Amino acid sequence: MCRLVLFLWFLTPIGPRAPEFPNLRVEAPPELAAARTHLESISPARLADIAELLSIADAGRDIRIVLATENSNLARSVAPWIAGFAVGESNLIVIFPARSPGYPDLTIEDVLRHEVAHVLIWRASAGRPVPRWFNEGAAMEVERERRFADQTQLLYQLVTGGRTNLQELDRLFSGGQSDQTRAYALAGALVHELRQRYGPSVFREILTRVNRGTKFDTAFAEVTGDTPSQAESEFWRQQRIWTSWVPIITSSTTLWLAVTMLAIVAIYVRRRRNRELEEQWAKEEESDPDAP
Repeated sequence: MCRLVLFLWFLTPIGPRAPEFPNLRVEAPPELAAARTHLESISPARLADIAELLSIADAGRDIRIVLATENSNLARSVAPWIAGFAVGESNLIVIFPARSPGYPDLTIEDVLRHEVAHVLIWRASAGRPVPRWFNEGAAMEVERERRFADQTQLLYQLVTGGRTNLQELDRLFSGGQSDQTRAYALAGALVHELRQRYGPSVFREILTRVNRGTKFDTAFAEVTGDTPSQAESEFWRQQRIWTSWVPIITSSTTLWLAVTMLAIVAIYVRRRRNRELEEQWAKEEESDPDAP
């Protein structure tokens, strides 16, 4: 019996092992104990999908998460709208629970997933250079599903701003809050389009090549068949319908025309209703024998 069980064990196919997720070590001062408890309650299994998409097979070193108060040196070292940041080479994530997360993150768990993605992207690339637009866009793409807010933010940026190349996009991430919002909206949409076109393995394949020493632009071209500049041009070509038609639709002339047409329709409907009422009253008077 034991030999049969052993024989069947050898015949059982062994698939690829699901990626393990690093342990999270949360540190916080006493006044942030509630936030610490909340983050500690998040099971690593709820974050394993990030490692899977980036093909991180080894759990690697623990990730240290520091929760900082607004009067800390860490809070004073970054802009007040930044809810968190990651330092990949130090396996460190800093989160400011008192700050309401803004776009692209809505909750503290979104912030955690986004910054965890940055640490794992750093590990997947072995710390070699990856453009900011790809790093941030990939972190947005693997942290959560694309939301309605992403689409509306993209539309707003397309209407209010012109074409932005990849070099300018990277610089926007170092600008003010509005610049950074634009950068996240465009980078998220661009990288989402890459995933739609080439599949979820596109991140793993590019980062694996970068990990082995290939420069990012070369790795990108080997995986997609296009240079980053060509991918950028294709992205803007896809958005042309918005950049061409939305300004026309939202122009003052068009808006006044729409208002005028609505007013004309409202007047027509009102007059038609009045005629119907008058006809109804006339019929009632004809059928009423006591009418004067």
